[in-house]
Amino acid sequence: MVFSLLFLSYCSVSYKARKYPDKIVHGYVAPGFEEVKEEFIRNFAKRKENGSAVSVYYKGEKVVDLWGGYRDALTKSKWEEDTKVIVFSTTKGLAAMCLAMAHSNGWLDYDEKVATYWPEFAQNGKENITVRQLLAHEAGLCLVDEVFEIDDLADFDYIANLMARQKPLWEPGEKHGYHLSTMGMYMNELMRRIDPKGRSIGQFFSEELVKPLDLDFYIGLPDSIPDEKLAKVYYPSLMQFIFNMNKMPEKMRKDFRNKKSILYQSFKIPEKFSPNSRATQRVEMPSGNGIGDARSIAKVYSIFAGGAKELGLDRETIELLVQPAEIPPAGAFDIIMGLDTYFAYGFLKPGPDLLYGNNQSVFGTPGAGGSYGFADPENKIGYAYVMSKMGLYLVNDPREMAVREAMYRCIERIEKRN
Repeated sequence: MVFSLLFLSYCSVSYKARKYPDKIVHGYVAPGFEEVKEEFIRNFAKRKENGSAVSVYYKGEKVVDLWGGYRDALTKSKWEEDTKVIVFSTTKGLAAMCLAMAHSNGWLDYDEKVATYWPEFAQNGKENITVRQLLAHEAGLCLVDEVFEIDDLADFDYIANLMARQKPLWEPGEKHGYHLSTMGMYMNELMRRIDPKGRSIGQFFSEELVKPLDLDFYIGLPDSIPDEKLAKVYYPSLMQFIFNMNKMPEKMRKDFRNKKSILYQSFKIPEKFSPNSRATQRVEMPSGNGIGDARSIAKVYSIFAGGAKELGLDRETIELLVQPAEIPPAGAFDIIMGLDTYFAYGFLKPGPDLLYGNNQSVFGTPGAGGSYGFADPENKIGYAYVMSKMGLYLVNDPREMAVREAMYRCIERIEKRN
């Protein structure tokens, strides 16, 4: 029933996008960026989009700020200028910014052992894991032996004790595999240990990034934000999943069907995670429950692309973030995701076969279903795309990729004229 209603909703928005695009897509594009709006409209007319937003900052100026479709595809409630949506793992990049600021402040050394800051971490073979290895997904800490639920994330001490007891799944530093659900919990406790005020990632982000930059983004959504401001996320149907599994790497296809695989188990951490529930939205989960709008993500990445002087970030920290990722001894193959990936300092970096910018300085993170946020320091870009209907691509969702590539074409033309 839900799939049928969603299909009818798509047909409705697709027809309107073709016939009356100004009734579906709203916002602003600066002169020279018209092609981004054209591709954004095509997402609704041709690529089965239901509700989304895209924002681009270029050389410190907002040049694209578009939104359209429905924040709830079933009720056909419109996506408004201030609509917010959960962005899943795109949150990881925003959490990594907090640790980058801690590094700049002198609170954190990426090459220091995690246990130096968090002594209880030094259990079960984790004594020598460095912060750099942890944030590069090389620590082998993808799973948690004990079952816990989403509400338990509100108890930071309880979660810290669980994570400190965990045993690595492989020799740390030898290879890497995506810490899909656990990374945010380790980042959060690390921040609590190094911040002189003992703040969590969500608290630090709110006080040190949201307030000074006037962002509309939360890692831990306040109850004061009404439901009418939130887009409702829809997972792909079972049939869509089955018929599109060929778009996934072979290992990922197998692991999704194997309940004992690390990938399958990762999606069960924590229990009762549901993107549209207040219980999930309320707690701080830097791995994947950040909620906000595209312009906030693009704006903060724009600040970082420009050196983050407004935030007091030092040059040494920025120079680390723009470097290509170091590949572990076993190679670039991600044993969880089943393809080559490149991680550094909590961000996904581009690699030879995983491109999402046109140069190696880019850093950011994608989110499940199609969202993306990144900084391009070479071109001085801050970019973000968010949506409510989840796609099936690991990276380079056709909807997101279309507007991103249009953005780069626009900038290339602008640079040639100048």
